[in-house]
Amino acid sequence: MFHLGWFVGNGYGLNSWGSDWAGSFDRSWTDASNYIQLARSLERASFDYMIFEDGLMIPNAYEGSMRAYLKHALEGPRNDPTALVAVLSQHTSRIGLIPTLSTSFYPPFMAARMLATLDHLTHGRAGGNLVTSSSHRAAENFGLDQHFEHDLRYRMAGEWVELVEALLASWEPDAVVFDEASNTYADHTKVHEIDFEGEFYRSRGPLNTPPGPQGRPVICQAGGSPAGRDFAAQHADTIIAVPLGIDGMREYRDDISERMRRFGRDPRDCKVMFMVNPVIGETDDDAEEEYSRRWAMRDSEAYLESSLATMSYFSGIDFSQFDLDEPMPDLAGQVNGHQSSMTRYAKDGADGRTLRQLVIGHDTVESLRLVGSPATVAAQMTEAMEHVGGDGYLFTSAGFDRRHIAAVTDGLVPQLKKAGAVRSAYEHEHFRDNLLAF
Repeated sequence: MFHLGWFVGNGYGLNSWGSDWAGSFDRSWTDASNYIQLARSLERASFDYMIFEDGLMIPNAYEGSMRAYLKHALEGPRNDPTALVAVLSQHTSRIGLIPTLSTSFYPPFMAARMLATLDHLTHGRAGGNLVTSSSHRAAENFGLDQHFEHDLRYRMAGEWVELVEALLASWEPDAVVFDEASNTYADHTKVHEIDFEGEFYRSRGPLNTPPGPQGRPVICQAGGSPAGRDFAAQHADTIIAVPLGIDGMREYRDDISERMRRFGRDPRDCKVMFMVNPVIGETDDDAEEEYSRRWAMRDSEAYLESSLATMSYFSGIDFSQFDLDEPMPDLAGQVNGHQSSMTRYAKDGADGRTLRQLVIGHDTVESLRLVGSPATVAAQMTEAMEHVGGDGYLFTSAGFDRRHIAAVTDGLVPQLKKAGAVRSAYEHEHFRDNLLAF
């Protein structure tokens, strides 16, 4: 069997802008009821978790201006997903809930306290998607002149996790005795100062929040670069992965497994989830027609501008300066942001394709082409996972599309359950236990 997750690509933000079947969500995106509906649908389909992407700035990387980002609702607006997770926890009972936290800008003590609090509110279903952030623009919002260098960010993140884990463990599991006879809430001999002092962080401790049901909430990470893969292999319980094609997926899982062994971990203890965005129709022909329609829409000024603005944000390099009808320039050594995403563009452009062709033909949120009826897509997913030896799929979509959600949860997933490819019900109460159930 394999696991299922859902990646909310714009986080607690304007997910439906410009998408079909959005309904009234464009103007009511701050209303949690839409997310509650999504969470309940995914829980009914026995998804392991839903994860909320986040960002801490409005970019200006494209044209040196916020214009394109605000016009197309790219990377903003965003509300804090930790608050949304707290609300969703009150309307669900089993699905894991993962907000994104930046290790570069969240102080470790505050992050540990937030994670422990969410674990209490969710009754053991909280996680954290750890990112190092990539933009100088975000760094400026936190008083820095520019962001830290890429690999340094991951060194800092490793120490950040070490401190957060020490704070979460500063209360022994049986520290809370709740002894009314002696009027004792907690045994002070089992709550410890940690006196942590590292290269980048220090903290006295202890955490002033008792540990939640999981003790250490589930850690998620998207490791693409060598430094990112090492960080994920050392710390993550689940990994977001977007390698291209079955062979790329298998190489990624094998690479992460080997890195985990080097860190003394069992590869089975971390679930690699490959991102997909299936096109599902009542018949294979219906799905292929929809797939062709979506790709035809890419050859538009709005799509090109949105994609170039996103590439500028990913790389920190203004793509408005380049000729769309010339090959993509060599940016080796210049990218301090999402290195794995830009490496994929460079690899695809090695055959001389123009920047315009790369933008139209490229998809950074999809490992595998999945197109067809629910039965066809279920068979494609099962066959690919048998070859890859991976752990599951992380669904996403271009917008908050109820139609797409229903196609997955009420069309595709029943076919996967029928084939015995995914769970038919949750085995456990807590998130980590469900993640490690198989």
